[in-house]
Amino acid sequence: MPLSRKRQRLLKKGKLDLAKIARKHPAPRPLAEDGTEQEPVSKKSPFGVWIGNLSFETTRDDIVRYIVAKTKANTDVDTPPIEEKDISRVNLPKKGDKIKGFAYVDVPSAAHVASVVALSELNLNGRNLLIKNASSFEGRPEDHGKKPLLKNPPLRILFVGNLSFDTTQELLEEHFRHCGEIVKIRMATFEDSGKCKGFAFVDFLREEGATTALKLKLARLFINRPLRLEYGEDRSKRAPKRAGHDRVVEGELDDGAPVNAAYRERRETRDVGEKEEGGDRKERQARPERPAPRPQKRAPERTFEPSAKRMKSSVALATAQRASAAIVPSQGKKKTFD
Repeated sequence: MPLSRKRQRLLKKGKLDLAKIARKHPAPRPLAEDGTEQEPVSKKSPFGVWIGNLSFETTRDDIVRYIVAKTKANTDVDTPPIEEKDISRVNLPKKGDKIKGFAYVDVPSAAHVASVVALSELNLNGRNLLIKNASSFEGRPEDHGKKPLLKNPPLRILFVGNLSFDTTQELLEEHFRHCGEIVKIRMATFEDSGKCKGFAFVDFLREEGATTALKLKLARLFINRPLRLEYGEDRSKRAPKRAGHDRVVEGELDDGAPVNAAYRERRETRDVGEKEEGGDRKERQARPERPAPRPQKRAPERTFEPSAKRMKSSVALATAQRASAAIVPSQGKKKTFD
């Protein structure tokens, strides 16, 4: 693509990057014999190896020289040697100025992959390399199952959190209308102002409505605020708690509760003793009861009632006679000290 005069002037001043223009306007693909454009050939080979435990100073040339030299020195007949032209790609992921410690190398065939894998545990730049097939994921830790993102089971009730104080039921209905048919919206509000407290419950007609709202990314953003969406909790399915339910009356034992064996033995012994002493108990019950103690005379309780004759201190100060602030006149008497 020829450059315009403006771009030519920018190129002379050093303000134009030809690489960016080439990426933005790629060259047309060559035509095939039938006149259609040929599909580009992928540079990435289906055969490759993963090389780990590399030192951070390792370069692409170090890896290429290492593979070429070590495969030539290998005397195994089944593994062919690798030339520099056989290595189509070396990918060294970097973090800043240094590499991450591993690389991907593409080779032309599975036999070449076996040749490179045979070099595992050999030394390069002071590190014993770990080489594996790039398409093999053996040794990767198993996924023991992620924790569920939603604590409540699927339900037709949707909990919506992180709402702004200016949220109204009409705005919520308009926001979740496309997810499913809405039966009711219960929004927590302040008693004095009537504004939203920051959360609400949206009751859909079916469970699919709440599930659709949880799956859609657009439903998680409301008035430029990320929402917290979860399945709600159906209070109607809660078991009602009766007063006194599962409560053991004093003096009785719960059959299902674990009771100490020693306590059972003491109780059984006490019951047997009570049966043997039944006659003595009847005799004691036949005896006349002791007379009740005489009630003691107590002094009458004093009642502290405020006296009506006592004047309050504030009233006394207000009605007190004011003293004169004038100079006291001389009475003609003089005190002397010998």
